[in-house]
Amino acid sequence: MKRALILCPGRGSYSRNDLGTLDGLVSESLKPFDDIRASAGRKTVRELDAAERFSARQHIAGENASILTAGITLADLDQLDAERIRPVAVCGNSMGWYTALGFAGALSLPDCARLVETMGQYQAGNVIGGQIVYPLTDAQWRMVPSRLAAVEAAVAAITDLSWSIRLGGQAVLAGTEAALAEAIARLPALTVGSYTYPLRLPLHSAFHTPLLAGASQRAHTDLADLDWRTPRLPLVDGTGNIWRPRHADTEELAGYTLGEQVFGTYDFTTMLKTALREYAPDCIILPGPGSSLGGAIAQTLISEGWQGLDSKDAFTARQASDPILISLRWPDQRALACR
Repeated sequence: MKRALILCPGRGSYSRNDLGTLDGLVSESLKPFDDIRASAGRKTVRELDAAERFSARQHIAGENASILTAGITLADLDQLDAERIRPVAVCGNSMGWYTALGFAGALSLPDCARLVETMGQYQAGNVIGGQIVYPLTDAQWRMVPSRLAAVEAAVAAITDLSWSIRLGGQAVLAGTEAALAEAIARLPALTVGSYTYPLRLPLHSAFHTPLLAGASQRAHTDLADLDWRTPRLPLVDGTGNIWRPRHADTEELAGYTLGEQVFGTYDFTTMLKTALREYAPDCIILPGPGSSLGGAIAQTLISEGWQGLDSKDAFTARQASDPILISLRWPDQRALACR
C-alpha cells in the first residue's frame, strides 16, 4: 500500500480537454455540489461537464469554475482504491484548499459545497483586478535566480502589485489593471513553448491579495454558520501550517479560510515542501480536472532535491519507472491508484 499526499487543484484547472470527465463516473461526493447548484437554478457540475463545447465564459468564469473543479476533484477521489492507496495528508492549491477541507472532513460535503459556491458566486460579474504568470525556472525546471530577483523587484516597486501564489517554478502575481500593465512592461519577455510571458490569466481576479479583502469580510458574514470540525486527516494550508486531527482549533481554521487564505499570498511551494518533510509520502495524488499542476509539483520536488530529483530529466525518468506523482487524468497513472 502506498502512503499518499492528496493535492487538490484550484480553479482554472478545467480546460477544453476535460469536457466529459464525469461521463460514466459514479460519485456520492458529487451529489451535494450538484444539489446546491440545482436548488439555485444553476447548471450542475455534471451539466457543465456534459456541454457539447468548451466555453471560456462558462467553464473558466469563477462562478462556474470553482464548483466544477471541486466537484470533479472529489468525484476523482471517490475512485481511489483503499487497498492500494492510504492518504496521509491533504493540501490544495488556492481554491483547492476548500476541496481539501471537504475531503479531510473539516467541513461536511454539503458545507464544503456551500463554501465553494458562495466564494465562486462572488466572482459573477465582479472580476477585481487580475493575475499574471511568470516562469522562474530553466528548461530543466531549476530555479533561475535572476528571474526571481526581477519578480521581487517588480513587486517591491509597483503599487498594488502582489505575490498571489508562489507556485513552484512559477510566480503568480496579481493586482490592479494599472499594476499588471506596469509589471508586464517591466518583466523581461520570455517565450516557453507556445506561450509568451508574462501571461495574463483570463477571467481571474487578484486572488490572494489585499484587493480581495472585501470578499473576505462578506464571507465572514455569509458563512458564519458553517459547521467546522477537526479534520480526520492532516491539512497543510497555503502558509505551510498544519491542521492536525483532534488538535486543530476550528475557530482558527475558519478564520484562516475566510481571512488570510482569501487576501494573503498562497505559498504553494512552502505548503508542498512542508507536507513532504512532515509526512514523507510514497506518492503525490493529483486528482482532476486536468493535470496542469504537474509542472509546479515537479519543480518543487526538484528544488527540494526530493529523493535525489535534481532536474526535469531526472523527474521524467522517475515517472517512467516508478511514478512519484500520480495524476488521475492520465489513464496509465490512474490505473496505479483507482479501482
